[in-house]
Amino acid sequence: MRILLADTDRRAYAARLAMGFTALGCEVSIVCSDHHPVENIRALHRSFPYSALRPLASLRRAIESTAPDLIIPCEDRVVQHLHQLCWQFRTHGSPQDGVASLIERSLGPPSSYPIVSARYPLLQLAKAEGIRVPSTCLLQTPEDLSRWQTKHALPWVLKADGTWGGSGVRVAETPQDAEAMFHILKGPCGLKRALKRALVNRDSFYLRDWWQACSRAVIVQAFIPGRPANCAVACWEGEVLAQMGVEVLATTQPTGPASVVRRVDNAEMVRAAERIARQLHLSGFFGLDFIIETGSRQTYLVEMNPRCTPLCHIPSAGPDMIAALCARLAGRSFAAKPATAARSEHEVIAYFPQEWNLNSELLKLSLQDFPHGEPELDQALSRPFPQRTLLYRIVDYLSRVPAAPVMDQHR
Repeated sequence: MRILLADTDRRAYAARLAMGFTALGCEVSIVCSDHHPVENIRALHRSFPYSALRPLASLRRAIESTAPDLIIPCEDRVVQHLHQLCWQFRTHGSPQDGVASLIERSLGPPSSYPIVSARYPLLQLAKAEGIRVPSTCLLQTPEDLSRWQTKHALPWVLKADGTWGGSGVRVAETPQDAEAMFHILKGPCGLKRALKRALVNRDSFYLRDWWQACSRAVIVQAFIPGRPANCAVACWEGEVLAQMGVEVLATTQPTGPASVVRRVDNAEMVRAAERIARQLHLSGFFGLDFIIETGSRQTYLVEMNPRCTPLCHIPSAGPDMIAALCARLAGRSFAAKPATAARSEHEVIAYFPQEWNLNSELLKLSLQDFPHGEPELDQALSRPFPQRTLLYRIVDYLSRVPAAPVMDQHR
């Protein structure tokens, strides 16, 4: 089977997915940004450049060159591009062209695209399916925030569509903070940020965001005190093939991605994944983020990731999602490992390289998510591009240097 991965953000787990699929005999190619860690994998079949100027053309070239059986997006921006490409072909393409059909086969029907790509419609669907979600409001104007204030106590959580990795999440402690955050989150990407991301982080896609100057949808949610949790899911045509749920033990930053997680058996998370997959008729990988409330242990769905997540490539910690998806693609049955046995053996998982750089005690007690057999990939992930560039190191150093104290001129 031929698998095409797609990533604009140099995700570590994109390389790990490539390893997992090649281990099962698949021919794996990728369309990605330059200096991607996946280029260090020996078994990679082909690599294609992912252009920020012409992203849809980049995807189309890779698809037509590899004729994949499945496309796997590795971050949210790719999902948006695939949705746009599918609509483009459905509207203007030839009926004989199979690109749109391949995208639908890989992700699900076009009717699901506006829902999985936006927080508010997804949560409304979940609520209608009987899934517990926090009180949520779509903010279109500051007046919407004022009306929300009359019914909900602080703090509040504001989130913007089209963001990931915690970059579009803010916790407001006062109404004034909330209004300021609303204007920042709703506005388009600024030129200063776009230039910084392009020059320092070597991510020119932000320049495209700035040029298009599109405002973003923003929601506000009631704050649920508790521990973050998430689940990863492999599914096919609405049927869940395998999934794994975890509680988050450590994160890279307060609202950022997890670095250490612990496996949990949570019936509410399982039920939410099954109902959403079935209702949207999804295929491929997706993830759901939750908050498990302190005290009550009630589980609240807070958002969805319509693509693979860091858990998807870890077979030894539970059900092998890659193997389950490959088996369905090949028309074979898949016997999942008993969840209780897997959990007792590997309950805590430390993601590589996030937690490894911290040398914490959690690392010694965890399943070590290490890329065995790929020493060059190990080095690329441990010291990723562009963090090893001179400009990045200079900017990073200056951002951590404390400001000099201001002298009192009246003393």
